[in-house]
Amino acid sequence: MKTILFCVNPYAYGILKPLYDELLNRGYDILWYVDEKIASSFPFKENTKSTSSIAEVYDFKSDIIFVPGNEVPHYLRGVKVQVFHGLAGEKKGHFRIRTYFDLYLTQGPYFTERFVQLSHKYKDFEVKETGWCKLDYLFQNQNEYKKERDLILKKHNKENLILYAPTFSPSLTCAISRMDEIFALADTRNVFIQIKFHDLMDALVVEQYKAKARERNNVEIVSDKNIIKYLIMADMMISDTSSVVYEFLLLNKPVITIDSKSENIRWCNITGNAPIITEFDRQIRDDEYKNDRQYIISQYHPYTDGGSSARMIDATEEYIKRNGIPERRKLSLYRRLKINKLFGKQETRNN
Repeated sequence: MKTILFCVNPYAYGILKPLYDELLNRGYDILWYVDEKIASSFPFKENTKSTSSIAEVYDFKSDIIFVPGNEVPHYLRGVKVQVFHGLAGEKKGHFRIRTYFDLYLTQGPYFTERFVQLSHKYKDFEVKETGWCKLDYLFQNQNEYKKERDLILKKHNKENLILYAPTFSPSLTCAISRMDEIFALADTRNVFIQIKFHDLMDALVVEQYKAKARERNNVEIVSDKNIIKYLIMADMMISDTSSVVYEFLLLNKPVITIDSKSENIRWCNITGNAPIITEFDRQIRDDEYKNDRQYIISQYHPYTDGGSSARMIDATEEYIKRNGIPERRKLSLYRRLKINKLFGKQETRNN
């Protein structure tokens, strides 16, 4: 079948790569759509077909479009499949139905239940729980990256590797308010800290961190688009209201968040001016929330076999067997105008 992998933001690359590999193994004809504004960062240019032209996507006449974002042109042929870009159900808009999609592939029961309820209300899409393709690599490559972790700690003579991954939103991030504490942790504890910023983090904040990191040999600012490797290597994560917290919890390791606004906090969450170092010492020693993490694992993503991409493709194929392949998606005037503004009108696609 002819398939589009639809990328509007850089985080889509890491989400869709495991799905791409499985599609390739099955002999699918695959075209990456990479929005022009992120085309320079596309990491799979070798041996793949890609385009930044909606006209080319339209002319490709796809059977399936996998979308880890919120919008996709209604006039493109194919089953439009929402595959999501995170596990943070409490974030604004996660359960908002924008009417662009025929099929929602959910990560676990927490998400499935809500979307099934919405499908009964809207009656124009289906829901299937499959697990999340991005996390296939999380469960497939653990031994490889653990070896790299051991080499890093041995090289720098440190005991623990800590991942610091704050979100970018000014109202939610701890990157500014806790900067000094993060570097104090590096200076006073036997740790190596890897810092992974969101793609949209304020550039000035990133530069401030880089300047401080250059003064130390046990702090690294990582630039990879895909965070999976660093989740696997870390012994603990420090973050805030970032969806990546849930991804890390699935590995059953301790997390510290700063003033998290998450709905189901079953980990150590610091509020107010409570110091990070105090909680770091306690959690790295006692791991007090180990049992509570089991709820997150069972509800958010209980699939640990690394086979979610295969289930997602199977679910989409089964949908097509029952419903066929739509030529376009019916939308309200408001939604059509929004798509036209974002991607151009169908009528003028070749101009």
